[in-house]
Amino acid sequence: MINKKIFVLGLASLLMRTTAMAAPEPRPIPAPAFVAEFAGHFARLTGGEAIPGAAYAIVDAGGILDLGTRGEKRTGSGRPIDPHTVFRIASLSKGFTAALAGRLAMRGEIDLTWPVTRFLPEFTIDGPSEEITLTDLIGQSSGLTPHAFDNLLEAGVSPAAIRRRFAELKPICPPGTCYSYQNNLFSLIEPVLEAVSGESDFTALFARELFQPLGMNDTSADYAAWQAATNRAEPHVKRQGRWQATGVEPHYYRVPAAAGINASISDMAKWTSAQLGARPDVLAPAVVKTLTTPRVATPRDLQRKYWRDYLAGAWYGLGWRIYDFAGRTVIYHGGWVSGFRADIALDPEAGLGLVILFNAESNSIGELTTRFLAETSRLAQVAAADAAANRGPAGITGAPHGDRSPALPGTSPALQSR
Repeated sequence: MINKKIFVLGLASLLMRTTAMAAPEPRPIPAPAFVAEFAGHFARLTGGEAIPGAAYAIVDAGGILDLGTRGEKRTGSGRPIDPHTVFRIASLSKGFTAALAGRLAMRGEIDLTWPVTRFLPEFTIDGPSEEITLTDLIGQSSGLTPHAFDNLLEAGVSPAAIRRRFAELKPICPPGTCYSYQNNLFSLIEPVLEAVSGESDFTALFARELFQPLGMNDTSADYAAWQAATNRAEPHVKRQGRWQATGVEPHYYRVPAAAGINASISDMAKWTSAQLGARPDVLAPAVVKTLTTPRVATPRDLQRKYWRDYLAGAWYGLGWRIYDFAGRTVIYHGGWVSGFRADIALDPEAGLGLVILFNAESNSIGELTTRFLAETSRLAQVAAADAAANRGPAGITGAPHGDRSPALPGTSPALQSR
């Protein structure tokens, strides 16, 4: 059974723009039908697949439009998922790290074009180490072998020992010119941000700069906090056709910048809304614009199940993926760690965002996310048609990621075009 609460019955961010002398105001897009349809599909899909526990939130810049939870923290436990149940969000953590770097850059404490060796002179690869910048770390454009030494991290090797082995890595392309997804290398940003901020604990820096200002009271970024949480979803994997609870693998907590955050759906709703302009005091438009500027192409994303029917282009920015989704720019990231899946998607033109959390490794999360984006695209077309019929402008309101605002200082045009 789905536990759902509709917080807002109208999508204020989907009202068409009008002028003082315009024809009668166009109709708002029918939000109740939109959210109810998504809620029904969420319930059918997660129920049909018997996903142990799941949660979602639909938001705009004004806050939560709809929030739903379903299932149990642990299959068979009788303990239901609620809005404050904590999940692991895995690689959605990268967006937080990029935002943290962006905030420090906005304050002039760091320049994202600086080379990594400025802070970590011991950083060495089998190539031009000094050419890899901070932007390349959080923009997945180091040019090194993808997922370098993830196997060692999962085998329990310490990040310090792994970093000493970077000297073995040969570039597959010059820095900044191709996509190369990383976790261990991404985490090199941690000591850099600690150094410039004066904070010796990276997880405390997360809390100081992001979690606390946004009121994300359920959120943490370490294994000890996960263990201490009493309201948490347990991980599940499918064995012999059935979802079975499994233990938490702590390895990726050792690289919190890449994959260490734990959060509830209510907190992730706040985070998603902030991306759309809800909290410019925490996430300034210039920061969001910098993070969501396409930098390197990610052509393999065009073949992803559920997405391939819609995507015409795919890129990585800083901690975010940027897609041409049926002719519209959308912002996205997924997360996957043992026993958990997470998705976050933004339609800046519509001013809408979605976040989904599963305590199971189910690929059907992609079906839910693409269905949502396909519907926001359809609603935008309706809005444009209504606006044209009423002789108003064809656009719709929302928070298009500060498209007319400047990017951060220290992010050169050359880097933005990578």
